[in-house]
Amino acid sequence: MYYVYVLRNEENQELYYGYTNNLERRTTGHKKNTEWKLIYYEAYLSENDAREREQKLKQYGQSRTHLKNRFKESFKI
Repeated sequence: MYYVYVLRNEENQELYYGYTNNLERRTTGHKKNTEWKLIYYEAYLSENDAREREQKLKQYGQSRTHLKNRFKESFKI
């Protein structure tokens, strides 16, 4: 499985969008530098699908806005 995920920095509320094939390892790696909390993820069978979704979230503000509107409580800042 491949995962697209969103982390929120607990200190400054910054959001980070990424993709990985090992969600636990990747989110643990982020937490070493500062306190990041996993607030959302999507699972894909195809690496290409996950990579495309991550790029859309990073490049297109409308994709991020739509996601934030769907999960307002999770993305609450």
